[in-house]
Amino acid sequence: MPATALRVSYGPDPDQYAELTLPASGSAPRAVVVIIHGGYWRAAYDAGLGRPLAADLAARGFAAWNLEYRRAGKGGGWPETFADVCAGIDALARAAQEHDVDLSRTVLLGHSAGGHLAVLAAARTDSPVLPAGVVSSSGVLNLAEAHELGLSNGAVRNFLGCTPEEDPRRYRDADPIHALPLPVPVWALHGEEDNTVPLSSSSSWVEAARASGTRAQLRLIPGDHFAMITPGTPAWDAVVEAVCEAAGIPAG
Repeated sequence: MPATALRVSYGPDPDQYAELTLPASGSAPRAVVVIIHGGYWRAAYDAGLGRPLAADLAARGFAAWNLEYRRAGKGGGWPETFADVCAGIDALARAAQEHDVDLSRTVLLGHSAGGHLAVLAAARTDSPVLPAGVVSSSGVLNLAEAHELGLSNGAVRNFLGCTPEEDPRRYRDADPIHALPLPVPVWALHGEEDNTVPLSSSSSWVEAARASGTRAQLRLIPGDHFAMITPGTPAWDAVVEAVCEAAGIPAG
């Protein structure tokens, strides 16, 4: 964890926490980025995936809120995982007040399964933290398709604990396509060489979002699934550019 990162608990479980990383310069943040990591909602993947992103964003003048949550196999699944993400985002309001951080330019940044959670969270209108936009990096945005394709050895069924036939409402409630329309714009980025989450997961969601009146755009960027969470790559630079656009600030 970077020396400037502050760990903040938002619940009693050890995985209910976030790490606030403030700009390395010590100046007021240009914007705030909520980092929601991926890993197909599984317990094997944690907030360590987001720490390099938080450090890089802080060096660029952002404040980063690297969010951990309970995952399937470790107290999570549906709806616990999503409830944690919502609670963790809400807890940012208290942390921002304590550390004098302006939340008017807050962006939700989710990678893979984190993109799924970020888009769902953006549908809320009663949160004390209302994002200016969402950046989904190769997000799992079409849950029904992901289940049909059996992505990551049945990750969707593992996450939801059932099949669509067993509980169709559960699948509907958890699917970002059924969260439309959204009150904020979404940048759906997808790696040109991504073999982990198919491009159709992003493109089908963007098509449905636009049909609903949601402002959404699809961008193909260089690299594979993991390039977008690897600072120093052109893919990560493209993610930062989209974050700046979502926050309404100049890139750089």
